[in-house]
Amino acid sequence: MIRDPATPTLFQRRVYGTVGLTLLVGLYLLVGLTSHDPWRGDDARHFGPVLSMLRGESWLFPLLAGEPLVEHPPLYYWVASAFSALTAAFLPAHAGARLASAFFVALAIWWLARAAESLHGRAARTPAALLALGTLGLVLHAHETQPLLALFAMLALTVSGLAELPTRPLAGGLKAGAGSGLAFLAAGFGGLWMSAPLLPLAMLLSADCRSPRASGALLLGLCVALTIAALWPLALHLQQPELLSLWLRNEWQWITGPMLRPAELPRLLELGAWFMWPLWPVALWALWRGRRQPGKLALLLPLASVVLVLAWLVAIDDLSQARLIPLVPALALLAAGGVASLRRGAASALDWFSLMSLAVFGLLVWLAWSAQVAGWPTGLARHVARNTPGFVPPDANLRLFAGVAISALWILLVARLPRSPARAPANWTIGLVMLWSLAVVLLMPWFDHGRSYRTVVQSLELAVRGERGAQPKECIATTGLPDAMKLSMDYFAGLRARAIDAGATPCALLLVHVERRGQAATLAPEWETVWEYRRGAGKRAETFRLLRRAGR
Repeated sequence: MIRDPATPTLFQRRVYGTVGLTLLVGLYLLVGLTSHDPWRGDDARHFGPVLSMLRGESWLFPLLAGEPLVEHPPLYYWVASAFSALTAAFLPAHAGARLASAFFVALAIWWLARAAESLHGRAARTPAALLALGTLGLVLHAHETQPLLALFAMLALTVSGLAELPTRPLAGGLKAGAGSGLAFLAAGFGGLWMSAPLLPLAMLLSADCRSPRASGALLLGLCVALTIAALWPLALHLQQPELLSLWLRNEWQWITGPMLRPAELPRLLELGAWFMWPLWPVALWALWRGRRQPGKLALLLPLASVVLVLAWLVAIDDLSQARLIPLVPALALLAAGGVASLRRGAASALDWFSLMSLAVFGLLVWLAWSAQVAGWPTGLARHVARNTPGFVPPDANLRLFAGVAISALWILLVARLPRSPARAPANWTIGLVMLWSLAVVLLMPWFDHGRSYRTVVQSLELAVRGERGAQPKECIATTGLPDAMKLSMDYFAGLRARAIDAGATPCALLLVHVERRGQAATLAPEWETVWEYRRGAGKRAETFRLLRRAGR
């Protein structure tokens, strides 16, 4: 069954209301955002520069526990620091900083909805928002401290401006230029590569953007982009030129380093297949439907964005999950144009798969909670106890009531959705939001216990105080710590470890990190262990040891 995208369906009138969509987006963004410690991985690592800015150590360049963090320019960290400072009266610093993630995701959803309306008509606006919101791989990163969410928003702003070029050339060109310049402040030359070429490509690929007014607006947009992009490097050069040189060397290493090997392409496809679900099947359908109109801006603009992002992924040889976030705007716009034309069989199959898969995941969440609280299933309960020893589930009755309420609301919403081509993506997004809410209510304390370094640092602080005695400023050396542990030590205990230089250190204390398959550093016999902390199991197992130089 084929529907005209410009014709609103019964489903859109009853469910796609502004209030309902706003509540859904708000629930998605805020549930689980502020209720956990900085987690190991990107969440803790990227809170480090925010903490340094809040302490006044550096506003121009990101620092992690006093050391330069060269991966991203400071746009996200500036916004996160502002949110953390504004909410300091009622939120911990790390929780307030995470509001920046919600802010950038909300901006991205808004701009993608506007872009879809310009490219496909008003009826595509809400499907674009729902499809972007329901991207499977986005949900966890949207609730952590993640600078690539700023790039996500700026790419959405860029394509939104380019989508408006045929009807509002000046406004569209300025928006596209501002988005491209801010993309550089979000992700460096990678952000500029993924956004700036879209401006001339829009004019070259589509006749809709070749009018004199559109061409002039694109030229103005490029000037705006370059001006915004130049401000931060110029300020950094005037204040801290050595850090600018360090950042430029790192960017050059990314660009000129080894590319993704052909043998790794299947891994990239596998990662993208689950991360971009359900965007990619609907986007492929939209491309197939639009094959007879290859010159349409609605197809060429997001397709060019996909090519640029994929080219960057191949160039930097980095298959970490968060690196796929910049693909979401383009695929969401493609998919939004294909929703209205989904055939009844395909829409029903996608709808059935969404319901069944999310229902299974919801059942697994309940089983995991039951294993924690009631010890059933016994095999799963043993796994939980082995991975998080000492964990005690809090507020079992209250969480049970909240979980039942979320599950009942989920069933009610699914039962009331009328049939239409847009039912499948809406069912998926609503189900994903409810599943995330259920997981936060039932499992967040367990995840927080296993992924936070707070208890490790508190135990380490007691050990360090006992060893320092009358020398409170005695330094701690390290053979290498995870960035998340560096941040946690600095944040929870005010401790900073110094890296060993040339195999020697003047420090009397030495902190060693040993992973499951790693090898401990070879140490002189003068070092003796005074504290040890083991956590996790299997691939997540790690051990921290504090050693003291004999005779000190």
